[in-house]
Amino acid sequence: MNPFRQLLRARGAKAPIGTWITSVSPIVAEAVGSAGFDWGVLDMEHTPLDLMDLVHLLQAVGNTKMVPLVRVPWNDGTLLRRVLDAGAESLLLPAVDDARAAASAVALTRYPPAGVRGVSTMGRASRYGTVPDFFRSANRRTGVVLQLETPQAIARLEEIATVDGVDALFVGPGDLSGSLGVPGELTHPKVMGMMADAAQRARALGKPIGTVGATPDTVARYRAAGFDFLAVSSDLGLLMRGAQVMVQALRAGDGAVRVHTLAEGTATEAGG
Repeated sequence: MNPFRQLLRARGAKAPIGTWITSVSPIVAEAVGSAGFDWGVLDMEHTPLDLMDLVHLLQAVGNTKMVPLVRVPWNDGTLLRRVLDAGAESLLLPAVDDARAAASAVALTRYPPAGVRGVSTMGRASRYGTVPDFFRSANRRTGVVLQLETPQAIARLEEIATVDGVDALFVGPGDLSGSLGVPGELTHPKVMGMMADAAQRARALGKPIGTVGATPDTVARYRAAGFDFLAVSSDLGLLMRGAQVMVQALRAGDGAVRVHTLAEGTATEAGG
């Protein structure tokens, strides 16, 4: 069973909560995975993450309960082959606008005769040739989440969602806001209206649909709109917000900053 697919099926009344991993640091990824997130996107689209970095992140996150979802920069067969051979089992594929693009993206993740994935007999994905009957089981273990980022894609949601091999959909509010003429306004009425419509239509099909928000308040609005799995911020976003809070508190002349120590579960004084 694919781990991300299993997570979605086991969600019950609670939406799985994730975040974005953008720092390209295995240590940070492992720490974030230890914080309690259900899933995390290892992002190759808007970060300097390369193939060897991806292997290190997958190894680090593998020490936690956080399920990795690898986002590739484009649905390119050569790149997808290498990402899958590196051990990625769940993929977030960007910029899918119609059923033809959806079917093509899925085919790139499947071995023949179901698809066109290139055959490799030795690599991390097959545990270096030790997984029994790997080529038959790999297709079942590979999860595919398709990203809808334009009004055109959302208009064709039903035809995209019903392509065989599509496990879930994901609405990218950032690119959607840009395509609607309000770039960066992720809770603009135009954006929220289209996202809510997408969530309700996906739910009617029984197809899980997710999204990402910068803050818990924004994510709560997306959850209320009907999204099934949600991500909040990113590792760097969380780091920057925490750092800015500390700097602002110190510059305000407080003399000390109260920090919550997760390891001890108590509030302690951190002063000079």
